[in-house]
Amino acid sequence: MVKLSAPKVPKAQDVHLSLLLVITVAIFLGMSVLKPGMFLSVNNLRAMSFQLPEFALLSLAISVTMLTGGIDLSIVGTAVLSATVGVLFLDSGWAGDSDLVAAGAAILISLVTGAICGFFNGTLITRVRISPILATLGTMQLFTGLTVVLTGGTSLFGFSEYYLFLGNGSIAVVPVPLITLLVATGLMAFLLNRTTFGFKLYLLGNNPTAARFAGIDNNRMLLKTYILSGVLASLSGLTMAARTNSVNADYGTSYLLFAILVAVLGGIDPAGGFGRVTGLILAVLSLQFLSSGLNMLR
Repeated sequence: MVKLSAPKVPKAQDVHLSLLLVITVAIFLGMSVLKPGMFLSVNNLRAMSFQLPEFALLSLAISVTMLTGGIDLSIVGTAVLSATVGVLFLDSGWAGDSDLVAAGAAILISLVTGAICGFFNGTLITRVRISPILATLGTMQLFTGLTVVLTGGTSLFGFSEYYLFLGNGSIAVVPVPLITLLVATGLMAFLLNRTTFGFKLYLLGNNPTAARFAGIDNNRMLLKTYILSGVLASLSGLTMAARTNSVNADYGTSYLLFAILVAVLGGIDPAGGFGRVTGLILAVLSLQFLSSGLNMLR
């Protein structure tokens, strides 16, 4: 039985990952030396653990589409719309008097909303034949507009403690958002490197024609990929809404370019076919260390 795995990463990408690791460690050590009392404080490390996951999840969402040679510019719109739909359900009282059940249902509805947004993007790309950048640029505006309609242009706030636990809670001193990121990252790494889905995804991004002649249904793979991107984006939206105890149509508008930066810096090839989750995490860490350190240095 032939074991399928992701295509071998070029030596240049191995060098890139090694260099990125050195840069990340250098930034951490540099900021630790310049501001040891502040940068290495428990409060700062915890603050970074709460802030970093929402950016990283968005970066994962856009990276999985970039591996196919496409892109999903609607990730922020998907994140905010998904969180909004879940929060509206949370406030509706449909789940009864149990805050725990209501929070669980709201989270599930948000994830389903993200999957629907991803399905819509994938359908536009595979069936209507609109290029990914144009399709998702349009849906970015669509999803944001729907959020404005649903919220009435105002902020929604005041969620239950069980819902807020997703963005502010801790399990054995480890922040829940960080646990969410670690689980999502582990699953993504397994999916891309140890399953036929990952093998097909890399092959599709590297050479769509070869993938088609190898018997891969390119359209079906793209549809699955954009659904996965939508779910990851909605997970980021959940984390953001729970951490800030609010949701607004304008929230996270600056995160899109940051997510693209993280993906490219992490070694994801915009042309598709190459990239690792490891590089993505290193890129997020390096930028988070740099941002926090520079803020402390004023």
